[in-house]
Amino acid sequence: MAMDIETQRKKAKLLKAMGHPVRIEIIEVLGEKEMCACEIASLFDYDRTTVSKHLAILKDLGIIEQRREGLYIYYRLTLRCLVPMLQCIERTILGDQVEIQFDYKCSCSRDNNEI
Repeated sequence: MAMDIETQRKKAKLLKAMGHPVRIEIIEVLGEKEMCACEIASLFDYDRTTVSKHLAILKDLGIIEQRREGLYIYYRLTLRCLVPMLQCIERTILGDQVEIQFDYKCSCSRDNNEI
């Protein structure tokens, strides 16, 4: 099977964007519910500018999206399939038995060609 190198580069770019503990936590909390930028920033011991930069990286790759409501910006997870993937990784790290499901289909609502 021939590999499409551009698709592989896009996958690597997305995974690289997830390669920071703050961004992983943002993905996990947004997997539970939509949150205001100020709520997200309050979860971390970093200034809001730093958290905003992490949000921008995730947004630029289409992992999350934002909407404005008055003065507030709300974020939600677009690539919802990342949550079970991160849960699987966590279980593996903790030494739990991981059940592999080969019939898993991503139910993300976006077209991943934008990455």
